[in-house]
Amino acid sequence: MEECFEDRLGLKRIYEPPHPADGKRILVDRLWPRGVSKESAAIDHWFKDIAPNPELRQWFGHKPERFIEFRKRYVQELTEDPIHMIHVDQIRGWASKGQVTLLYAAKDPVHNHAVVLRDYIRSIESI
Repeated sequence: MEECFEDRLGLKRIYEPPHPADGKRILVDRLWPRGVSKESAAIDHWFKDIAPNPELRQWFGHKPERFIEFRKRYVQELTEDPIHMIHVDQIRGWASKGQVTLLYAAKDPVHNHAVVLRDYIRSIESI
């Protein structure tokens, strides 16, 4: 059975140990995660510019009750910002060829920007 694009685009907290099954590891946070050395992170790329702008990130504050509105605003940002689209296209290209794991530092595995980014990339891939 052939693996589909959606299966090749994963998420993982940067604090979890790297694994060969992660494939290409891309940190998608604007700020370097606390307490993580560059060696232990084992990242292939750091796309800090793909993270939400500082104002949106601060407004969201990882409050689950703001997540729906945060998702809407971040997707708009992803769609309208040319730098974001360059990184999105790079990630799509890599995921079309093999496993890609988006790395994030947030404690909440459900309400964070990496989830929105992954879902956004998956949605445009299926168009």
